[in-house]
Amino acid sequence: MNTIDQESAVLNDLAKIRSAFPILHQQVNGKPLIYFDNAASNQKPISVIQALEHYYKHDHSNIHRGLHTLAERATVAYEESRKAAASFINATESDEIIFTKGTTEGINLIASTFGRKFLVPGDEILITTMEHHSNIVPWQMLCEEKGLELKVLPLLDNGEANWSQLNSMLSDRTKIVSIVHASNSLGTINPIKEIGEKAHKVGAIMVVDGAQAAAHLDIDVQHLNCDFYAFSSHKMYGPTGVGILYGKRKWLEAMPPYQGGGEMIKEVSFDQTTYSDIPHKFEAGTPNIADVVAFKTAIEFIDRIGKKAIIKHENLLLDYASKALTRIDGFRIIGTAPEKVGVISFVLEGIHHFDLGIMLDAKGIAVRTGHHCTQPLMECYGIEGTVRVSFAIYNTIEEIDILVKSLESIVNRLRS
Repeated sequence: MNTIDQESAVLNDLAKIRSAFPILHQQVNGKPLIYFDNAASNQKPISVIQALEHYYKHDHSNIHRGLHTLAERATVAYEESRKAAASFINATESDEIIFTKGTTEGINLIASTFGRKFLVPGDEILITTMEHHSNIVPWQMLCEEKGLELKVLPLLDNGEANWSQLNSMLSDRTKIVSIVHASNSLGTINPIKEIGEKAHKVGAIMVVDGAQAAAHLDIDVQHLNCDFYAFSSHKMYGPTGVGILYGKRKWLEAMPPYQGGGEMIKEVSFDQTTYSDIPHKFEAGTPNIADVVAFKTAIEFIDRIGKKAIIKHENLLLDYASKALTRIDGFRIIGTAPEKVGVISFVLEGIHHFDLGIMLDAKGIAVRTGHHCTQPLMECYGIEGTVRVSFAIYNTIEEIDILVKSLESIVNRLRS
C-alpha cells in the first residue's frame, strides 16, 4: 500500500473535511494556501463560524442573571459548553470546568490563588526546560513574591526530559509540579500520569499545560489523576479568547477567587462579601459568551471525526514529513523524541529561520519561525530559533511534498 492509499484508509473523507474550512480555499502570494502553523492556532470549520453568527443573530444576552427568554437561551448555551468540555476531558463533573481566556490565564489563575494561599517561603515548584513561557513566567512571579524556589528538570538531546533525575529533584518541599503535556516547540509527549504519581507521593499537586495536547491526544483527567489541566479553544478548531481550566473540586473550593466583580458573588455589603460556589466563583464579570457557545461546536467537530482517526492521520503526516525533510542537505530536526504530536521544528544549515519563513510564505506556505515562546529551550540547544511545521486534521501528504520541494529549491538557489 503506498502512502496516499494509507492516508485514504485513515480518512476517506479528507476532502470533505478540508471543504469545511473556508480559509483554506484561497491563494496567498499567488499560490494555494498551505497552512502549517497549527501549533500557534488552527483554522475554524464553517460550523464554528456559523455557531458564532447564530448566537449573535438569535440568542445574545448577558447570562446567569436575566429572566427573559434571550437570557435563558444564552445561559443554557453557555452551560452546555461547560458540560461538553467536561465530557471531552472526562472530568468528574461540569462544576470542575472554569472558563478562562486561554491556557495562559488558567496557569496564572492557579499561581494567583492556589500558590498564594498554600505556598510558603522555602517551598519549591518543579517544571521542565521545554515549558512554554506561560508555564514559566507565572511561577517565576510567584517565587519572587513569596520566596519560593523554581527548579527546572533538564532535557536529553532528543527533546525528552531527563526523567531519571525526577526523583532526586522532588522532595517534601515540592508543592507544585507543572509540566506541558505536549511541547509546542518539540512535539514531545510527556508521561503525565507517571509524573503525577511521583508528585503526589511527596505531597505536591500536578498541573498540566494541555494547550498542544487537547486537539491531538485523548485526554482523560480522571485517568491522569492530575489536579489541574489547562487548555485553549483556538488550538482545537474553536474560537480565540476561550480557555478551559479543569481543577479537582477539593482544590477549587479551597482556593480564593481570582478576580472580584459581578457573577462571582452570593451577597455583597460594605461589611462583607460572600462568594459564589464553583465554577462561578472564578468567572467574574461578563464572560466571552459567544465564543464559549461556539466552542461546543468545535468539540462536536472533533468528536465527529474521532480522536483515534485524528491521531492516526497526524502521526502519518509526522512520519512522512520527518523522513522526507531529513533528506534535504543540512536539515536538522530539533526534538526527536519517540513519542510526539505533529510538530517538526528544524534548522537548515546556513539559512536563518526568519529568512526561510519569508521565502516559504512567498510560496503560499505558512510556517512559524522564532523561539515559539520557549527561549530557555532554544538556549538549551544553542540556537536562536527554528522553523516550525505543525499539522492538523486538514493537512495532506501532497502539501508536505510541496513543502519539501520548496525547501529544496530554496537550498539549491541559495547554495548554488
